[in-house]
Order: sequence, then C-alpha cells, then structure tokens
Amino acid sequence: MEPTAFPQDLVQAQRDWIRTYEALAQPHSPRNTVLRRRLLELSAQIWWHPFFTTSGGRAPRARVELRRLARERGQRTARAS
Repeated sequence: MEPTAFPQDLVQAQRDWIRTYEALAQPHSPRNTVLRRRLLELSAQIWWHPFFTTSGGRAPRARVELRRLARERGQRTARAS
C-alpha cells in the first residue's frame, strides 16, 4: 500500500485527539468536562476534514493510516524530548 500524503493540520489534529483521549483516560481527572469537549471538537474536525472528500481519503484505510501515523509521530516526539 502506498503511503498517503496527509495534510499537516490533519495529522496534528489526530495527534491532539490521541493526547486528549489519553488525558481523559487518567483516573480522577479534574478536567473531564473540558477534555470531553475538546475530544468532541477534534473528532468533528478530523471527521469533516476536506481531505476525506478526496478519492484518496474516502477509503476507510486512510483513517486507520492517519491514526497509525499520528501515533508514530507522537512517539518519535516523546523520545526526542
């Protein structure tokens, strides 16, 4: 499978979604409401991104690849810190 060229803003939104989800998963977070709202906002931003109206973005595998790429880049960033 060819790698998909995702727009940088879409990858960043997916990385933010992952970080927000992980923060929400922490027990006894005092910011649950704020995190849930942010997660919904990011979900809508990702779901309705113009990239997914193109032929390359219509396949479900593009969404899977986006999540994989965002996790990979997030891990690289964490290791570099």
